[in-house]
Amino acid sequence: PICSLRAERKKQGSIDFDFPECKLILDDEGHPIDIVPYDRNFATKIIEEFMLAANKVVAEDSFWKELPFLYRTHEYPDLEKIRELAALAHSFSHILKVGQQELHPREIQKLMESIEGTEEETFLSRLTLRAMKRAKYEPENEGHFGLATKYYCHFTSPIRRYPDLCIHRIIKASLQGNADEQKLKKYRADAAFAAASSSETE
Repeated sequence: PICSLRAERKKQGSIDFDFPECKLILDDEGHPIDIVPYDRNFATKIIEEFMLAANKVVAEDSFWKELPFLYRTHEYPDLEKIRELAALAHSFSHILKVGQQELHPREIQKLMESIEGTEEETFLSRLTLRAMKRAKYEPENEGHFGLATKYYCHFTSPIRRYPDLCIHRIIKASLQGNADEQKLKKYRADAAFAAASSSETE
């Protein structure tokens, strides 16, 4: 399943920034004593793929049910920044195709593949990430450029992310048939507040 899920994402143009992640080592009193690389093994990648799939399905289902919601959105990057990136990538003999008014995420994906394993990989990867706009939470669905999907949310971590908890509350009320108009109005206001607050504090 992981191969087919990953292949489907790649086909759509989903961008994978595979930066090494770090893990804090704490002493018995909870103070940090070391920072070590976090190993993304095969099991971790399976979980990531299923989480991405779940987040997409829940976002699309809630969109068509017209539920109050918190979407995880990612706007198209600023074309001027992308053109600057394309010129710089070209100086290293890498191609980034940019249209007059648009950029498909697949082009960023191709660039990431072409620089993989090269000396300039870290440099160009970080510049590419900086050319992207910051993802945020919105009560209205605006799509997710980096994941090349129309529908996306954060649903899978309600014990550590507030937007996920809000979504679980909304879905629970909907499934239990408790989502009358008054409750939906409250959830819409809550979602708008949670989206703004979570984006700001993130």
